[in-house]
Amino acid sequence: MTRQPAPDRPPVALTVAGSDSGGGAGIQADLKTFEACGAFGTSAVTNVTAQHTRGVESTHQVPTSEISAQMDAVLDDFDVRAVKTGMLGTDEVVELVGEYAPDLRNLVVDPVMVAASGDRLLERDAERAYEDVLAEATLVTPNADEAAVLTDVTPETGDDAQRAGEQLVEMGADAALVTGGHIGAETEDVIDVLVTAETVETFRHERVEGTATHGSGCTLSGVIAARLAHGDDLGTAVASGVDLLTRAVRYPLDVGEGPGSVHHLVETRERAARQPTAEAVEGIVEAFVDRDVGPLVPEVGMNVVGATPYAERAAETAAVEGRITRTLSGVQPNRGVRFGASSHVARFLVTCREFDADLRFAVNCRFDDEVAAAFDALAGPVVEFDRGEEPPAVKESEGSTQQWGARRAFERADSTPVAVADRGEVGKEAIVKLLAADAETLVDRAFTLLDALE
Repeated sequence: MTRQPAPDRPPVALTVAGSDSGGGAGIQADLKTFEACGAFGTSAVTNVTAQHTRGVESTHQVPTSEISAQMDAVLDDFDVRAVKTGMLGTDEVVELVGEYAPDLRNLVVDPVMVAASGDRLLERDAERAYEDVLAEATLVTPNADEAAVLTDVTPETGDDAQRAGEQLVEMGADAALVTGGHIGAETEDVIDVLVTAETVETFRHERVEGTATHGSGCTLSGVIAARLAHGDDLGTAVASGVDLLTRAVRYPLDVGEGPGSVHHLVETRERAARQPTAEAVEGIVEAFVDRDVGPLVPEVGMNVVGATPYAERAAETAAVEGRITRTLSGVQPNRGVRFGASSHVARFLVTCREFDADLRFAVNCRFDDEVAAAFDALAGPVVEFDRGEEPPAVKESEGSTQQWGARRAFERADSTPVAVADRGEVGKEAIVKLLAADAETLVDRAFTLLDALE
């Protein structure tokens, strides 16, 4: 008996852009991003570039007749739900895309003009030709440099970005997302501004130190196009793009001799790491039960938390639901391990990862003078923070103490601490949290502390 096929039916997205031989940007980045977002990627190559992480060596324009043939082939066969443009290169290619633009659904225009390395990717004569394409765009996604070319505004602040976006909407685009990676590079936050005829929405996220931003614009616009192909509204699609790009820059791909590339598949990798992470937490819990770590269990109960290698929020950590408690026959977990089961320890661990992304596991333990005397057995720095120094605004914000305490500890430490102690206050139990990059090390540190106590 033969097996019957069970076809998947993803929405189809089309990218009209240049090829990046280095794989980090252009068509290659778009197709990776489409796939990561659950869309089937098709393409029309406009230019072939000899490119790597350090720059662009050469470019070769594909004849417009061949670009047109590629687009016709895709559009005639597929139900294309969204189209994004990238490197178009010349005024002839821009004009060609402008001819197709009125009939394209969910057109996202990434006006690629200059590579992250500084190499120019668009002829100056082609800048004026963009007007017809922009007039049909669902969204245009310029960075500050590109917005300055397309409008008479040079964005240096969020207000400037809004004015540039408003001008792009006046030129005919349904919406403009002026991205803020190049705006106020000395500030801690990156501000992206989404402008429509009726609304202005700001997306704010923390700036990531580092220069591995190759492919960032392609990836952002690629996510948005893929989400529009799925039927998301524009605001939701843009929010998804900003979130993925933030993580893709935080966890870049260390490839090539240059700065590297953004991680197009980072959210896919995060999801794939969840099962192994949960199994690692279960292994730690089993070791703690077998050894009976009762002397380390605080009154509030113990929790073991494991973060995926790409975790950015508490929901991306696995923990014991209901914590580990002492019983007459030793310690036992109340329930099983699931993602999002921890609040305090998870927020603490995620914040520690801001300083050292290798940290993936944490456990909260009892803390008193006896435990403090045993810290000498731990091979590494132990840091304390004093809740008396906690700003009133932090105290008033529910759940913020853990983040503040983690940042305070790392500010005081010369290197990554193996443990962070909190002496508590009235109504708040004193706790020490052990940290580790892997499950085995966390178990070893807990057992070392237990051996010192015994």
